[in-house]
Amino acid sequence: MYPPQQAAYDRAITVFSPDGRLFQVEYAREAVRTGTPCIGLVAKDAVILVAHKRISSSLIVPESHEKIFQIDRHIVAASSGLIADARKLVDFARMEAQRHRIVYGTEIPIETLAKKIGDQIQTFTQFAGVRPYGVSLLIAGMDGTFKLFETDPSGALFEYRATGIGSGKKTAEEFFEKEYSDNLSQHDGIKLALKALKKAVEEKLTPSNVDVAIISKEHKKVIFLKKDEITKLIADLK
Repeated sequence: MYPPQQAAYDRAITVFSPDGRLFQVEYAREAVRTGTPCIGLVAKDAVILVAHKRISSSLIVPESHEKIFQIDRHIVAASSGLIADARKLVDFARMEAQRHRIVYGTEIPIETLAKKIGDQIQTFTQFAGVRPYGVSLLIAGMDGTFKLFETDPSGALFEYRATGIGSGKKTAEEFFEKEYSDNLSQHDGIKLALKALKKAVEEKLTPSNVDVAIISKEHKKVIFLKKDEITKLIADLK
């Protein structure tokens, strides 16, 4: 990927190149870029996550391939990149959410949890003998208002109204720049997120390779859409 003279700077996470780059972090970002797309969107009455699952064999049980994880009653996260790394971060996030509930007696604010996850990711860019997390997360939730955050393998954290991660990130963001509106209803937001996902992936969307999770103002908790609901939504895209 890089010229031979730069090889000396990509063997340890603690070594900066002369132009100020951490190559191991950049390699981790490549793992995310090759991951299957996930889409996040904030509507006026809900926050929505849509994820595509790469089912490589007809023998795989689709439900065993998790792309969207419930963190707490009011928080959900989608991942792109190394799924094993995602599970470790999800376990960390769940522990932090429960620790906050025990200590303070309240649900953890979305931004607080997102920053804790970002700090955990950033720690693994500082020490020899470790590697960065090869995964990005979309963290969505409701704590009075709907919020959506994206993490990066460097530990950087950004809040979005609508975005994507994975191989179709650029395509999804270009689509949202043209089509997204703050006044979208929950139903229209789901349809727009699925349209963005459809543009970001090459294969046909089916209920087996798509997961959808929402947190709405009405229910105020994470809800995963069932297969028949996803089937109807995909059919409406045509």
